[in-house]
Amino acid sequence: MTMIDSLAARRSVYALNKDLPVSESKVVEDIKRITELVPDAFNMHSQRVVVALGEKQDQLWDAVFDAFGGKVAREKLDGFKAAAGTVLYFTDDDVVHGLQEQFPRYAENFPYWAAQSNGMLQIAVWSGLRDLGIGANVQHYNPVIDDAVRDLFGLPASWGLVAQMPFGGIVAPAGEKTGENVDDRVVVAR
Repeated sequence: MTMIDSLAARRSVYALNKDLPVSESKVVEDIKRITELVPDAFNMHSQRVVVALGEKQDQLWDAVFDAFGGKVAREKLDGFKAAAGTVLYFTDDDVVHGLQEQFPRYAENFPYWAAQSNGMLQIAVWSGLRDLGIGANVQHYNPVIDDAVRDLFGLPASWGLVAQMPFGGIVAPAGEKTGENVDDRVVVAR
């Protein structure tokens, strides 16, 4: 499969279950390898990932429900809890701040570059999961859940939560994706 094929196959799949078509160890191995390969400015390695599986997967989505005090429908969060796992994406702000101090002329750019790298990591993992036959979607319950997530996983305060990616066996495929006139977003200049 080419990279374009992989990106085209990647969709937001919400009907997930705990039945993975590959082993959990294969999923973790691929996520580690992708994390290693995704580039970032100044080779800063500011990205951090937690892969919640098993009991921690269930505890995560219960903690999200609790953090919102019931203001997010239990049924919606239980849909994410039903997944085999969740990839949590973070940026280590200590790394970003250290480079800002080390390279003051570029200081204002390091947060943007870290965000770019995190986005690249998310799409690379998402596509990689899809290549394994695993469905996923991306959620953004942060910053409301930040403290609960840090407590649940024993994470340092410097890890800023960026996104949550529930993943699992595909119960029902994503709906049809409508095309767009990409010429409205891409300018070719010669």
